[in-house]
Amino acid sequence: MRTKWSVLPLTLAVLYSGLPGLAGAATPAAGTVTDRNTSTTYAAGPFLVPNTSGLAGPVTCNAVLPCDDFKLTVDVPAAYAADHNLTVRVQWANSTADFDLYVLDEGGNVVGSAASSSDPEVAVLPAIAGTYTVRVVPYAPLGDSIAAAIELTPKPVPATPGSGTPPSYTSYQPPAGSGLGTTAGEPSIGANWKSGKVMFQSNTQTLRVTFNDSVSPASAVWEAKSAAPPACTAVTGLDPILWTDSKLGRTIESQLLANPLVNSLSCYTDDDAETWTPTQGGGVGQGVDHQSIGGGPYVSGMAPVLATFPHAVYYCSQSIALATCARSDNGGLTYGPSMPVYTIEQCGGLHGHVKVAPDGTVYLPNKSCGGRQGVAVSTDNGMIWTLRTIPNSTAGESDPSVGIGSDGTVYFGYQNGDGHPRVAVSRDRGATWTDDQDISAPFGVQNVAFPAVVAGDGDRAAFAYLGTTTAGNYQDAGFSGLWHLYVAHTYDGGKSWITTDATPSDPVQAGCIWLGGGSNPCRNLLDFMDATVDAQGRVLVGYADGCTQACATNPSPNDDPANGYHSELATIARQADGKRMFARFDQPDLVVTSVRSSQLNSKAILSATVANKGTSAANGTVVQFMEDTSIVGSSAPVNLEPGASTEVSIVWPTTRTRGTHVITAIADPGNTVSESDESNNKTQASVYFK
Repeated sequence: MRTKWSVLPLTLAVLYSGLPGLAGAATPAAGTVTDRNTSTTYAAGPFLVPNTSGLAGPVTCNAVLPCDDFKLTVDVPAAYAADHNLTVRVQWANSTADFDLYVLDEGGNVVGSAASSSDPEVAVLPAIAGTYTVRVVPYAPLGDSIAAAIELTPKPVPATPGSGTPPSYTSYQPPAGSGLGTTAGEPSIGANWKSGKVMFQSNTQTLRVTFNDSVSPASAVWEAKSAAPPACTAVTGLDPILWTDSKLGRTIESQLLANPLVNSLSCYTDDDAETWTPTQGGGVGQGVDHQSIGGGPYVSGMAPVLATFPHAVYYCSQSIALATCARSDNGGLTYGPSMPVYTIEQCGGLHGHVKVAPDGTVYLPNKSCGGRQGVAVSTDNGMIWTLRTIPNSTAGESDPSVGIGSDGTVYFGYQNGDGHPRVAVSRDRGATWTDDQDISAPFGVQNVAFPAVVAGDGDRAAFAYLGTTTAGNYQDAGFSGLWHLYVAHTYDGGKSWITTDATPSDPVQAGCIWLGGGSNPCRNLLDFMDATVDAQGRVLVGYADGCTQACATNPSPNDDPANGYHSELATIARQADGKRMFARFDQPDLVVTSVRSSQLNSKAILSATVANKGTSAANGTVVQFMEDTSIVGSSAPVNLEPGASTEVSIVWPTTRTRGTHVITAIADPGNTVSESDESNNKTQASVYFK
């Protein structure tokens, strides 16, 4: 369970505790921005006394716990906020210091914030006329001063949604009363393409999930398969992480120990957790926080001679001033030396999950690199790293995520500084980015958290996130928004995206989501979620459900975990239909949606509506009508494009059919059409003829 990692060293905290809470006040003390004069600046400091009160709830400001306030007047026309944002940026010279930023309205309500470990901190909120307080909190000031810049900026134009029907999802949870997955904040998920098993990790539990697609909807069996202590899984469950090498079938799980010499307990399994093998846990010299594990092929021609596992495995983590990655050449059993990835001068906060491309390029994303979203890239098996940023982005609060297609196309999904979901695409290892667009429009999403991106074919990717249509400061305890799981899919290389609400009738969270570390009650979901792709190209999202039991039926914000508010239940959202991440699995899916009867003179007519709910055309489709085991007749063949439906019928003489009859209509009775789901072709109904 991670906390803010730029924590003030204990010795300095003790030293500063005896000092008065004085600092140089904001100079000037107030300022105004208008639609004509769109910017203003100020400075404040130096700051000596830390204020960490925000970790446990609302920030406290007094003589002992100092804050710095700047009075801001925004004077703009009433409609100005429709296409403009108010952007507040605070930065400081000492990169090991840490300041938090809050923007309060006239009533003292927090309407914008940036309380990560980033430098600069950037808050983006609607440009609404009024009087505000820009509050800077010296979380770990180290005697530094701050410089603030406030600007009215044009809003990015949301992208036009893609056309077509988005896939739907079915959510699966462990059986009620099983005790499985009840503390599932910041889960990891992996799919073994060799066995079809899905692995889900949270806290100290490793769960194995087996899906059965012979029934519709598919069923799921959850099993507890944790690696037993003391050899593997730590009892404390500090920063749990799991990664599955889908092609090779190896799963590695890790529990952070926050020990600079032995930085995690870790083990791997090659038989879906029937047995576990203890490992070194990470490279010597690794950081003590927020580890991530990932892997994939070596760069062509650069595989180490002594490597004993086909794929490289990377263990990445960070300390206050440095992020590092170590490589394992024996499948995670032992690791080489830790190599520097970026310093706090380059990127602040915490990195996202490490991913490896089919050509061996390694990617480690970060939410704040000089005020932009960025990704560290290695093209030599993790030895040297280059930092690359997304030009039109602004720093956010949630870790970004990358998904990598089979041709190396990189999809970078992130929470922008204004809270909206954005995604950018690179085809040259992050050197340049295209199609960077806001994809909030279909549902009017205003704030997102926990981006998770996966890809399959080069032109196919999926971007999952928790989103709310409620604007405002979603980290405030009084936030009233409801959060759902959304998944956006692209099938044209990121030019357009179609989005689905994967949890339309059951919110994932009611109220606030806290992303600033510590023990805040709004931090039940902790800091991230995860996604993967199975062997058939289905997208699976592993997340913690924070709105269960009473909350699921009455999801008004309420801090009551005993009744399902701010819970954290293990959940997998699994793609149920639609195009998959691999085009080779695009198939039709024939469904009979209705059966009915009518009469014309002395003739009886049996009719049925047949639909193609699949992702490719079905040609020559026949519908057969049966009474009990007797065939009544078959329709003429029809052709159906994806998403299309049509009516078919046959004639049945009334002399044989007076009365009530139970009729079964079967699409493609001879199984001549290969479908994604062969179990849903029949529909039965009672019909009556005079």
